Amino acid sequence: MRARLIHRFDYRYSQPVLLGPHRFCLRPRPHGFQRLIDFKLSIEPEPSQLYELMAAGGDTITRARFLQETDRFQVVATSEVETFTPPLIEACLDETMLNLPLAIGRLNPDLMSNLQGWLPNGQHDAAAVDLAQEALTGSDGSCLSFLQQLIEIIQDRVKYTERHQGPAWPAGRTLKERIGSCRDLAMLMIECCRSVGLPARFVSGYHLVEPKPERYDLHAWTEVYLQGAGWRGFDASGKGAVDDRYIPVVTSSKSDLTAAVSGTFSGPTGVQSTLNWEIQAEILCSAQSR
Repeated sequence: MRARLIHRFDYRYSQPVLLGPHRFCLRPRPHGFQRLIDFKLSIEPEPSQLYELMAAGGDTITRARFLQETDRFQVVATSEVETFTPPLIEACLDETMLNLPLAIGRLNPDLMSNLQGWLPNGQHDAAAVDLAQEALTGSDGSCLSFLQQLIEIIQDRVKYTERHQGPAWPAGRTLKERIGSCRDLAMLMIECCRSVGLPARFVSGYHLVEPKPERYDLHAWTEVYLQGAGWRGFDASGKGAVDDRYIPVVTSSKSDLTAAVSGTFSGPTGVQSTLNWEIQAEILCSAQSR
């Protein structure tokens, strides 16, 4: 699939403010099963310093610093990408992936950050561990059977809903509330996967669903590392394994590092800010294989 996306942010301030350092995660991933054809980032007011860097997960992010005051802050990211249908996971898996839970010592040490728990002490949420064990019991012990069973249980226990503000909830809260956004479900799936030794990370990007919605939004899902197949995407708020209509932008072992725009501002006491945003997407051609 080939697609063009325009992602706009328009911040307004009731009085002039000084913008602090900002971080932008808006450049679609240029590797894996995706090719970045073109990318432009327009920022007003013009930053005094603007540079790109490669994040720990290998994705490109942009940092900016500002000097002048402003009462308006505009960011427009324009992308053109081409996505490909990956080979079947079943045909790629190593034999070591046939039995769960996986022994951590058998995994590449580079994956350790994607195995850690979400709690402050580094442990996994007990509710997520119980859910993972239930999925493991209902499967044949293989990773793909486990993932399918896990997604079915999550979708049965938690009602998907849109939630535009606030960070991703911890797994325990999502299970307790029995409702969650895409990022909440992604975080729950990550926690469950990690508790059985499957490295998992948080993904933020776009999902160009059919039929076309009235308004597109950023989406979140999970990538699980399967030896022999590498990082593969799974959407607990969708149909499971992702296809070429998913456009990953940024990944991280922690969800809070994937925000599209993050930064600070300072100004007079009582200054108020408002945000309007819009995502436009156009599919230029249909699915392709690699």
